[in-house]
Amino acid sequence: MVTQTTTRRTVAVRTARRLAGVVATVAVCLVAAPGTAVAVPTAPSDSQLGQAQQAQADAAAQVGAIAAELAAAQVRVDAARAESAIALDAFQGTQAELEAAEAAAETAAAAAEQARDDLADARAGLAAFARQSYLQGSTSPTLEALMTADGPAQMVERAALLEAAGAHQGDVVVQVTAAEQSAAAADAAARTALDQAAVLAQQAADALAAAEALEVSARAQAAALAARQTTLQAQLQQAQQAVLGLEGARVAAQQYAAQQAAARTAAAQHAVSSGGTTTAGAASAGAVETAVSAARRYLGTIYAWGGGSLTGPSVGWGVDAGIVGFDCSGLTRYAYAKAGISIPRNSSAQYAALPKVSRTDLQRGDLVFWATDTSRASTIHHVAIWLGDGQVLEAPQSGSVIRVSPMRWSGFIGGARPSA
Repeated sequence: MVTQTTTRRTVAVRTARRLAGVVATVAVCLVAAPGTAVAVPTAPSDSQLGQAQQAQADAAAQVGAIAAELAAAQVRVDAARAESAIALDAFQGTQAELEAAEAAAETAAAAAEQARDDLADARAGLAAFARQSYLQGSTSPTLEALMTADGPAQMVERAALLEAAGAHQGDVVVQVTAAEQSAAAADAAARTALDQAAVLAQQAADALAAAEALEVSARAQAAALAARQTTLQAQLQQAQQAVLGLEGARVAAQQYAAQQAAARTAAAQHAVSSGGTTTAGAASAGAVETAVSAARRYLGTIYAWGGGSLTGPSVGWGVDAGIVGFDCSGLTRYAYAKAGISIPRNSSAQYAALPKVSRTDLQRGDLVFWATDTSRASTIHHVAIWLGDGQVLEAPQSGSVIRVSPMRWSGFIGGARPSA
């Protein structure tokens, strides 16, 4: 059975042979006439012209096949990287829940410890009461005290004192009971909170492992693409050089330009339609400039997967463990924290929490978001700061640095305004 790969190789061999023939024909046609200083080309025969035209067609087919292969490989790499970014987003969200559970566990443990201290104090009071009663010879000294009174006045005084002492003894018993119940409830709350924290910790670890696997896969695909691209680029250049000197190159270029223009128009229309509507109010110019300035201070800082805190760069996770820097949402969160504005940690949560801005209403300092499916906010995988004039400030991806880049409208799902 003849495979598609075999067919492509056959076409490539035939193209090479035809191109060799064309080169030989051109050499013959450029032979200099005797006694002249300038080479005078001769007209090619019909068969020679036909061979050149067929070589052009084969080269054009090779160019199209190479371009399609490169585009398909890049789509796979971009999809893998987007999925890894979404998984990292999920992990960061789980981490926030884990931190809350651990804080609750610490609070419950402190309450339990206080309840145990209260219980010890109450038991000490009860023991003191029992010891005093033993030394007096009776746990009910009321009758003895009244019988030994010197007269009615002393009897009334002793009766009042005994009544107060009895009430105190009752209070001690109540305190012991309440302290025992409080300690038991606090211990139970602490155990529940710790159990919940353990479950969330496992969920966070699972999410991180999945994110690491996706990112490793994306990097492997990128490396394979880079190696293949070197070979394909050489083939592409060779085919293009052959096409340039043959009839029809201009028509092919015009057709390609028309197709690219149509694609850009379609992409722009799609971006406009997916940009949503504006619900945000006016931006705070002071907050915007503070945030942009804070982000600009880190231009050239390396990207760290999962890196970035409220105080600056931090150590990345997983495949970027040990690298100190920012990821995309870590940078935007830090920048607006410096402007006194608190936004969520991960990109999808930032988009969900902030007032929305359409593409046509974007202002300097707004956040712009990308998604694998512009109809579903759950597929958001990247965020950057809009600077205006078609430029954004971003932490792009692992292996790159924080930089100012041209705006990419493909995959744009909408904007948001933290300073509104």
